[in-house]
Amino acid sequence: MRCENLTPFIVMDIVKDAAKYEDAIHFEIGQPDLSPSSKVIESIHANAHQSMYTQSLGLLPLREKIASYYHDTYGVNISPSRIVLTPGTSGAFILAYSLALSRGETLGLSDPSYPCYKNVAQVLDIKPFFMPISKADNYQLKPLHVKNKGLNALQISSPANPTGNIYSPQNLKELILTCKEENIAFISDELYHGLVYEERAHSALEYDDNAYVINGFSKYFCMPGFRLGWVIVPQSKTREAEILAQNLFICPSTLSQYAALEAFDLAYLQEVRALFKQRRDALYDALDPIFNIDAKPQGAFYLWADISKYSNDGFEFAKKMLEDIHVAVTPGIDFGSQKHYIRFAYTREIPHMFEGVERIKKWLEVQ
Repeated sequence: MRCENLTPFIVMDIVKDAAKYEDAIHFEIGQPDLSPSSKVIESIHANAHQSMYTQSLGLLPLREKIASYYHDTYGVNISPSRIVLTPGTSGAFILAYSLALSRGETLGLSDPSYPCYKNVAQVLDIKPFFMPISKADNYQLKPLHVKNKGLNALQISSPANPTGNIYSPQNLKELILTCKEENIAFISDELYHGLVYEERAHSALEYDDNAYVINGFSKYFCMPGFRLGWVIVPQSKTREAEILAQNLFICPSTLSQYAALEAFDLAYLQEVRALFKQRRDALYDALDPIFNIDAKPQGAFYLWADISKYSNDGFEFAKKMLEDIHVAVTPGIDFGSQKHYIRFAYTREIPHMFEGVERIKKWLEVQ
């Protein structure tokens, strides 16, 4: 384990720094400002007495609901025995990497990508291997990226953080086929599924029953503080996954699991999606004249903005913007090597975001 090689999760440092300013505008943190369905809140009160451990795989009724959700949404049949509930998706990454890779093996990741991927890998003595992607390839890894690279596993995210792009069904299918041919385990982070605005996102399980698929309740279901995720593992890995969960977590939060039984409130979730689409459209239209935005995001709740006409150092740009006008964003360096980018999260009400845009406009005029 190489903890000394871990890099800070910069966005969490920015959250801490932004808390110093009462009038801060928040574009930095990727968490919904919405409450979960009222049914979730009712379930918390009804199950407040549930204080015992669950089995390590998690509550069977909740795993059955997740399995039904995959059947209804993606047309795939998943046994509840393959679903492991975890303490957030961070726990799911630990399980997936531990099952798919051995110490010293190599995990392929895109650059940019979610920063915790590489740090979790390094804690497990797994080597991250970064493959740059950009506007030119629609921020999607392609088969040519992964062929003959010596990878043991590949992880993608779709919709992606920080870019908001969705892997096309044809590319996803071809990428999975290439991984099969090269004996590369395929890991798909699908945490932002549901938060898609013009086209649906496809699950890796539609193309490969042995894919590792990660999701959770933090984003679409508006339950970030409940710290509850899941990973779907190949049938051959179910017992090994259970043993790992027993030893690493014992079980996820019992009360969070009972609350999540009521999270699949489809009428409410449609409202959530519609609201984030409205916010995306509003912030994109407001920022596009100011920064170079490679593409209007198809999902998640992020805008990936090129600031190179103002600065080539997104970290210093973000730091100075927070200090000068109390607007918090995340620098691109948190996600990879693209230093001239910053990420905006549209996770606040439109008037709050518009106030931030007006501050940025005035600030840039005097730079």
